[in-house]
Amino acid sequence: QFITVTKSGGNDYHGSFYGGLRNRKLNALDNLQKIAGVVRENPGPGQVRQFRSDYVRAGANFSGPLPLPVFGEGGRWFAPGKDKLFFFASYERLHTGDAASAGGITSPTAAGFAIINALPGMSGTNRTIFNTYVPVAAVNDAGFIQVAGIQVPIGNVSFAAPNFTKQNHVVTNVDWNQSTNTQHRFRFSMTNFAGIDTAANLPVFFAPVPNKQRLFSYTMLHNFSANVINETRLAFRRSEQSFPVPDIPYPGLDVFPNIGLLDLAIDIGPSGNAPQSGIENNYQVVNNLTWLAGNHSFKFGGDFRNIISPQRFIQRERGDYQYLTTQRYLFDLNPDALGERNVGGNTYYGNQQILYAFAQDDWRIRPNLTLNLGVGYSYQGVPLGAKFQAANSIASVPGLIEFGVPKAQKWNFAPKVGFAWSPDYTEGLMGSLFGSGGKTSIRAGFSMGYDYIFDNLYILSNPPQAQQTIDIDLNANTPGFLAGGGISPIPQGGLTDPATARAVTGSHIPDQEVPYSLTWTGSIQRQFGNDYSLEIRYLGTRGIHLLTQNRVNIQNKIGNGLSSLPTFFSAPSQAQLDATALDLADIQARSMFVPAYAAAGFGFQPLVDFLSNGNSTYHGASAAFNKRLSNGLQMTAAYTWSHLIDDTTAEVFSTVLSPRRVEDFQNLRPERADSALDRRHRFVFSSLYDLPWFKSSNGFAGAVLGGWSIAGTLTFESGQKATVRSGNDANLNGDSAGDRAIRNPDGVRGTASAVTALLRTCTAFNPNGLCAQSSASRTVGYLANNPNAEYIQAGNGALSNGARNTLQLPGINNLDFSIFKNFRLGGEGRRRIQLRADFFNAFNHPQYIPGSVNSVDPVATTAVTQVNTIFPVTGDFNRPQNVFSSNPRVINLALRFDF
Repeated sequence: QFITVTKSGGNDYHGSFYGGLRNRKLNALDNLQKIAGVVRENPGPGQVRQFRSDYVRAGANFSGPLPLPVFGEGGRWFAPGKDKLFFFASYERLHTGDAASAGGITSPTAAGFAIINALPGMSGTNRTIFNTYVPVAAVNDAGFIQVAGIQVPIGNVSFAAPNFTKQNHVVTNVDWNQSTNTQHRFRFSMTNFAGIDTAANLPVFFAPVPNKQRLFSYTMLHNFSANVINETRLAFRRSEQSFPVPDIPYPGLDVFPNIGLLDLAIDIGPSGNAPQSGIENNYQVVNNLTWLAGNHSFKFGGDFRNIISPQRFIQRERGDYQYLTTQRYLFDLNPDALGERNVGGNTYYGNQQILYAFAQDDWRIRPNLTLNLGVGYSYQGVPLGAKFQAANSIASVPGLIEFGVPKAQKWNFAPKVGFAWSPDYTEGLMGSLFGSGGKTSIRAGFSMGYDYIFDNLYILSNPPQAQQTIDIDLNANTPGFLAGGGISPIPQGGLTDPATARAVTGSHIPDQEVPYSLTWTGSIQRQFGNDYSLEIRYLGTRGIHLLTQNRVNIQNKIGNGLSSLPTFFSAPSQAQLDATALDLADIQARSMFVPAYAAAGFGFQPLVDFLSNGNSTYHGASAAFNKRLSNGLQMTAAYTWSHLIDDTTAEVFSTVLSPRRVEDFQNLRPERADSALDRRHRFVFSSLYDLPWFKSSNGFAGAVLGGWSIAGTLTFESGQKATVRSGNDANLNGDSAGDRAIRNPDGVRGTASAVTALLRTCTAFNPNGLCAQSSASRTVGYLANNPNAEYIQAGNGALSNGARNTLQLPGINNLDFSIFKNFRLGGEGRRRIQLRADFFNAFNHPQYIPGSVNSVDPVATTAVTQVNTIFPVTGDFNRPQNVFSSNPRVINLALRFDF
């Protein structure tokens, strides 16, 4: 948008200096809807009332010739390089800063804290942590939570939180035209990034994030003859990034864990993905050869890369303890939603070799018909760290699962075929349809392409000799859980014994089965007049062997022929309940381990495997109308209808809107549904117009009234879909990440309801008069609290019928607009000053989406479960205005000087 690279011959130097500043500051009392997620309701005393965002961008470009060392007369060693040696240099500084946090958090009011601190029997340490880090809600506007049978008032909270980024970018290029047949290109770029990890719920746990990128490349272009051209490139890239955790102790524990209180939708602790770090040194050699032979244009190429990459990322290294209720944490019982920790981790080495190659022939059969034929090849070596799985070979069970060095997939050839045809009719029906003069193009093609298996999957699959996953029994009631140290950081020993090794093995790496895609396309493009064109296209894609995160030794305790508990929309009689034979305790007694794996010794914890068993299908039809730049006007209007279906979207924990793990590890078929990435409709209109008034005038009129331009982009897009989750482990397979809700097709669209357990009449009592039977042994079904809701929570032991991604989130309705003025300096117009203003979301239209309305910046959606989870009830279900930003208007002012 701001950078223009220019190059000239002789002694002419070109450059530009530019800078931009934007600021937004909105008063929450005046316009709450513009800052959704900062203050959700009318703010009370002490709550954040303003949202501020600052953005500064400045830089300079400079280019021109460099002196070239030559021998000349009179002992001259250096002479100006004319059309031989050139340079380009650019520096850019970006700085952003925000002063508010996202919402979706509740906490006790001052009265609520007083109640909690007055109750006896709590863990002193846990209560101190709670008092220290959980903020105080100003007003009781979010209901109550239960602690020791007492209602504790809670409210929505928001607080000032630092969020900044600093970026320094340097780009330098040197081009040397050695001769008409040989050219050299040198490139160097550097980026230093300093930001802050805001993934934690509470600002005290935010941490700085350094990121450094370096890239150097050298390219030589050489013409062996008029028909043979070769390109050789050598490159080196270094990337460094780390996510540390703040040095905050937790009394009695070796490190501060993540404490999730789901009834408050708050997480106490650092970012759940920290600490982690990684370095990559990437050495690359590329060679491409083009050979023109008659009507054929042959192209051959190869790209070899050697990667050295030490990394450290141990999922849940500090311990992840999630509690359904705050009460359970305060009384220091074991977690009942999630209790997991990875221990004994080491540095993972992603060292590997990669090779890409291709051969292609563009055969011009006729002047208006070209046939494209080609084949590609892809090879990805198994990373060094993945080969360490062989250290766990003692745990192998022939015929069931093998722990050895994974084998690389080698026969990855990918054919490609296509054609481009320009009909040239002058009469008859075809002539009236297509016209003449080559103004119509018809193209079609088919291709196959291989994907890349990224390191994150391997680094999460270390054998127990390097990393062990420890899970706790969520159904237990262990007192003093954190006081006893939580999950110990000491790994299990005795791994020379097969039974012990199998008992602590939590992951497996299969032989490579690289995902690939099949793509078929067709298009018709027609030019009208000199300036207009229309293109109609179709694109189809199939994704095959897509990666899914699976627990191969785990099965559901309900479904697949196993009975489950019913969910009622109207209350049955007590007599009906008392006559019911099946109860929750019966279902809990079933094993969640697949018998073959349990018999082999893998019946103690989940065995995670990233399987290549996923599939996707995409169909898209689009039309684009273009007007090229003429008479100062350029514009494009494009519409796309598409439908994307898949059975897996996120292999790792990148979002909670579509769970990363399947609901039934032994049956992938129920996962096939509309993808979370499906966007059914998208329309974009963009234009640029140089205002004609006083464009050529001199004097005051030309300087002030001339040289104006306007530009804009209007976007309409269907919203993302989310999977409605019950919020509990309904199928009792030890994993709550994927359990979906029960869908009531006759319910009110977009509403949800929790359920109440239905119990048999107690038949045995303790001396104190309390029932001696467990709740599980008396639970025989569930009653929907609101039978008119569309989505009903699936209670533990109840079978869900909901599909993936049925909850429609808001779409995009956005206009970006720019206006800029150019001031010419000097008669030749070789210098100018440009002043511009950019309005992002110009109409300030609230758009509560899990992303950005006008960029592709990544937006974290791993902490927004309340928008698509029924339980615990937070009041945020299907209320994106409570969770996501409204993407408020941003005004950007910029000044640029070109010379």
